[in-house]
Amino acid sequence: MFDPRNLRTAVATDIHQFSTDPARPMWLACLEWPGVVGLEGHSDADVAAHAVADAILIASGVGELGSVFGVDRPEFAGASGARLLGEAARLVREAGWEIVNASVQIIGPKPRFSPRKAEAEAAMSEVLGAPCSVSATTTDHLGFPGRGEGLAALASALVYQQ
Repeated sequence: MFDPRNLRTAVATDIHQFSTDPARPMWLACLEWPGVVGLEGHSDADVAAHAVADAILIASGVGELGSVFGVDRPEFAGASGARLLGEAARLVREAGWEIVNASVQIIGPKPRFSPRKAEAEAAMSEVLGAPCSVSATTTDHLGFPGRGEGLAALASALVYQQ
């Protein structure tokens, strides 16, 4: 019998600046975005995948993105957001939790997200092994995303203890 007292939720954010290297690929929501300069980071800097991974790790009590996949872990240098998200999901399930769903909102002016929304949701859901909704918004030219300095993502996740 499902017991709602076994539910836990968390909210997490991830923020990365745009690279000054025009050849750096953009990875966002487990998809490559050709023609868009990528984000700087220890891994591929996929803010959407990182925020969801952080939310499921926090909700389950397994840890936080930085403590599990931090810059002191050379094996994760250059790792894809999909790899980090998949590994986070594996660790959460190994700890006795199941992922009910997740949601992430990407904050920034580029890339133009809506044409690839369904593709992003399918990719994130497949890696997560649970439904993941993905959306995007701009900040009407306010703050660092509005100035074109980088992207942010805000995610929430719901997990339950098996």
